[in-house]
Amino acid sequence: MTDTPDTPDIFEGGCDCRQVRYRMTGRPLIVHCCHCRWCQRASGAAFALNAMIEADRVELLAGEPVPFLNPSESGKGQKIWRCPSCAIAVWSNYAGGGDAVRFVRVGTLDEPDRLPPDIHIFTASKQPWVQLPPEAVAVPEYYDVRQHWSPESLERGAILRAKRPSGTGTAPTTQDPPRGA
Repeated sequence: MTDTPDTPDIFEGGCDCRQVRYRMTGRPLIVHCCHCRWCQRASGAAFALNAMIEADRVELLAGEPVPFLNPSESGKGQKIWRCPSCAIAVWSNYAGGGDAVRFVRVGTLDEPDRLPPDIHIFTASKQPWVQLPPEAVAVPEYYDVRQHWSPESLERGAILRAKRPSGTGTAPTTQDPPRGA
């Protein structure tokens, strides 16, 4: 992830019509480039690029996105939050992390180039014409967070899990893939 000198941990973004604007007040836990068929279908593209971050680190600056409940492979669904005017998806919530974790659509950031993917997931279903750089971290399905998250992200994930009431989902663990969870 690339920082700018003035705002190393601040990322702003929003929808196309600018009715919905938000600010991420910290670095994401991780940035996923997901190549699963569900993300391909939901995004209408070859993959989805999501910055996973605690919901309390995302400030709404303008407007109010509306949730759309979408089906998922697990049957638990996901909430995709969209601008009510232009319908651009700005973030999602998956069952595994509940409302405490947002998967912010990197393409909605004002400077999306600041958050390149940390990992490519579900590459077993990647479109064959998508070529990953040789140095890219890539896994055929999901991954063990202990192997791929930074120590700081692991600590933040533990805090999220500790805050969750029992029976309401958990922050992502090795058993909680973000897609369709």
